[in-house]
Amino acid sequence: MRESFIKLQKQLKKRFPDTDPSVLREAYRRADKAHKGQLRSSGEPYILHPLMVAQILAGIGMDPITCAAGILHDVLEDTDVTFADLKADFGAEIAGLVEGVTKIGGLTFAEQEVSAEAKQANNIRKMLVATAKDVRVIIIKLADRLHNMRTIEYLPEAKRRRIARETLDVYAPLAHRLGVSAWKWELEDHAFHTLMPEEYKEISRQLAMRRRDREHFINETAAALERSLREAEIDARVIGRPKHLYSIYRKMVEHGKDFHEVMDLHGVRIITQTPGDCYNALGVVHALWTPVPGRMKDYIAMPKLNMYQALHTTVMREIGRPMEVQIRTEEMDRLAREGIAAHWTYKEGAKASDAKMDKQLSWFRQMYEWLKDAHAPEELVESMQRDFTVSNIYVFTPKGEVKELPRGATPLDYAYMIHSDIGHHCIGAKVNGRMVPLRYHLQTGDVVEVLQSKNQRPHLDWVDIVVTGRARTRIRQHLRELGMLDPIHDPMVKAPEAAAEPAPMRRERLDVAPVDESTRAKLLRVDGESGYEVKFAKCCHPMPGHPVVGYMTKLGMSIHRADCKSFAKSKPDPDRIHAASWDGDEEFEQTVRVRVGARPNVLADITAVLRPINVDIVRAEYRPGEEGSSYFDFTFRTSDTSQMPRIARALRTVAGVQKIGSLPEEVVPFARVG
Repeated sequence: MRESFIKLQKQLKKRFPDTDPSVLREAYRRADKAHKGQLRSSGEPYILHPLMVAQILAGIGMDPITCAAGILHDVLEDTDVTFADLKADFGAEIAGLVEGVTKIGGLTFAEQEVSAEAKQANNIRKMLVATAKDVRVIIIKLADRLHNMRTIEYLPEAKRRRIARETLDVYAPLAHRLGVSAWKWELEDHAFHTLMPEEYKEISRQLAMRRRDREHFINETAAALERSLREAEIDARVIGRPKHLYSIYRKMVEHGKDFHEVMDLHGVRIITQTPGDCYNALGVVHALWTPVPGRMKDYIAMPKLNMYQALHTTVMREIGRPMEVQIRTEEMDRLAREGIAAHWTYKEGAKASDAKMDKQLSWFRQMYEWLKDAHAPEELVESMQRDFTVSNIYVFTPKGEVKELPRGATPLDYAYMIHSDIGHHCIGAKVNGRMVPLRYHLQTGDVVEVLQSKNQRPHLDWVDIVVTGRARTRIRQHLRELGMLDPIHDPMVKAPEAAAEPAPMRRERLDVAPVDESTRAKLLRVDGESGYEVKFAKCCHPMPGHPVVGYMTKLGMSIHRADCKSFAKSKPDPDRIHAASWDGDEEFEQTVRVRVGARPNVLADITAVLRPINVDIVRAEYRPGEEGSSYFDFTFRTSDTSQMPRIARALRTVAGVQKIGSLPEEVVPFARVG
């Protein structure tokens, strides 16, 4: 143990040479005394665990205060040391960190009273509470979980599987959200090994078999890149990207690929000195090899929510093998490894956070606020997993501000992200200057302006339109307030709190627009056609989302809600009733014919590029063609005809696709089910 502590001191001395080491020595002395006689499941002295936790923290650049709290993180839970003792000996800062970590693990309700989902949901809430107060609490907890996963083989099988599942569902995604990629990958691989040992062993075996071939490929690639970078006078180094088994497994499962087809198997990383050099290096890469269309991502101009920055591109090598290339600066590389910890210690251990860290932490604080309303445990866990794991899109406000949303998000999700009141009154949006319905799926690069009306209210089917946990929770909460949903009971919550929200901002800062009658009329279809001059009945205030009917009067077309009692009592003439619907309430089927050459797994690649577009494939037919080609006829269901060009563009990126054509005679409108 003494050797482990000396190693820790050296780690911290290197990064924080001017820090007084006495607090660390005292923390080790107190923890060693408190844990004396305690053993881990492995049979090792317990003190080794908190020392390893502190080493993990030091490894990502955390300061000596945080590492001291890491050494002490179990003393309140497992020994007779009290909070008052810690505060007296180490001060309020370290005592608060240790107490925060302890509170995350403490469950205060009876085993028989709540489900496993409720326990997990409660732990999630506690982690978010702790993170909102001090991000170092969750960083210590993650380091604690990482060391526990490194030694998980000593636990009973049932406990191993429970901890591994929780790690995969909650802790690894939390590490990802905090930007600590090294922890995320390791947590996932340890959990993968525990939960799916056979699959883990098979992928490990395949990697080992191809190691020599892969190393030769990387060395040859690095040499070619370094030569071209030198010729372009770009100061950079080229390294092979580490291979993470769980990432490979997920791509094999999600895309239906064999091991050798996963692009992640062959990848390199270029580390430059400046952001400008990153773009210059990208030009060098694309000059050497042909870029794969649609596979270039600029996370430098638009960083991820976890602050990650890099350029990503996929190129096709001369041997017909795709290769992924990541390009980032030395500083971006450090941030990718250390995540939020790098910002925390940006100025030699100073605690003053910078703007990037404040933005990152605001996500956790905001999530806790809206999760207060997610009283059903399964609802909370489902929302967390969706928001943590789904890939994201990046849209712009009319003022050019970037907003991050999960793939598949709609204008409703965007509206609720701005403010609940905006979501409640949203009737649609303008995307790139064109009006779209509530069900429209936003795409990266869209400029979004919310349309709202004071008469609009959430509808029951909105829950099925949105994809974000925040929007779904706010809709359900408001529907309960309106008496349209029954209240639910959560045994973890004694008295549900109303989630605090910032006061509504001035309209000019909300990127929303009030909706007059003419704008609402543009969202309406009568007898399948748009552009009608209509009047909206004041007796029922029909709004987008309500089923509606048209009625021809002497003064023109009047629009009523289909369930309007006043309209029903007026005994309307059936011959003057017209079919009416909102833009997006009618859906269409359209068939696209795709001619492909002979190539393995082409169908899996086609479905993979179509998945992000979020259209329903209702039918797929295969037929052989001539000269080795084949045909797939895909029938899509959509409410937005503008998605068809997107579908065609996505299909053209698939290797082996030779021709794409539509079958217009099969475009058939139909009423949406439900």
